[in-house]
Amino acid sequence: MTNQHELHVIFGTGPVGRAIANELSEQGKAIRMVNRSGRKDIPQPIEVLSGEAKDHDFARQATEGASHVYFALNPAYHQWLTEFPALQDSVLQAAIANNAKLIAMENLYMYGDTHGKPLTEDMPFNAHTRKGKLRAQMHEQLMEAHHAGKVQVVTGRASDFFGPRVLESAMGERVFGYAVAGKSAQLLGDVDALHTQSYMKDIGKALVLLAQTDDAYGQAWHIPNPRTVTQKEFIDLIGKELNKDVGISVMPKIIVRAVGLFVKPLGEIYEMMYEFEENFVVDFSKFERKFGNIATPLEEAIHETVTWYRQHN
Repeated sequence: MTNQHELHVIFGTGPVGRAIANELSEQGKAIRMVNRSGRKDIPQPIEVLSGEAKDHDFARQATEGASHVYFALNPAYHQWLTEFPALQDSVLQAAIANNAKLIAMENLYMYGDTHGKPLTEDMPFNAHTRKGKLRAQMHEQLMEAHHAGKVQVVTGRASDFFGPRVLESAMGERVFGYAVAGKSAQLLGDVDALHTQSYMKDIGKALVLLAQTDDAYGQAWHIPNPRTVTQKEFIDLIGKELNKDVGISVMPKIIVRAVGLFVKPLGEIYEMMYEFEENFVVDFSKFERKFGNIATPLEEAIHETVTWYRQHN
């Protein structure tokens, strides 16, 4: 049954927004999704509003009556520095104006290079990249608003995404889509280095769980992930699911830089290459102590992702 006292407003209808909506739908919650382009394939009875999220007046109107607001927007990679701060500020101010709780999707860039040391929430921010420094600033803005008593904020942090609807990711179309089509998977960095991957269904479940837990607010939480394996082992598991060998093509760092001069989104990957050149392992023991391990087993997550790509390839 829908709780009539709750309205969950989700900014963003990409993979993260849809994963949140799927989890909320299973709980019978009232949902409003906000994007620039309208309904597309978003099912009824979810309400959809179309508009510009960084327009403060629109954002306030879109969140009227909301009990919870989810910030799941993600600008084009090469537009982060110019677009991201304004988007977050608008949604933050809207949540404040409507006295709604704010749940924000974050990543791990703010920690910087940990030289293979597992990432934990209590690590200091030591970003050396432009996007990492931006992520740190955006998190600090959210927590300052929370600690000032303006709004209740909680953030969930995930590693590189994979799963249904995930296309623009290190384990997106260039891996699953190519593998299903019989092509070699395209990878970055050291394929024998450990790299934590975050499954989209787990992200949606974790963010909703955090949203519903009062004493989770005012903190950042690493979202549980399937077991961490090397990129090569991950591709081998895709091959096992497909019952065929999947080739691997590694793009050298110098090529990433050269091509990135002409292909702006690829150019933005260059400064983040350190994540793929050494072990990149996410510790989510804080979340596990509080909520248990909700992560989907890796083989099951890969099976579900391959199934989706087979249907949409």
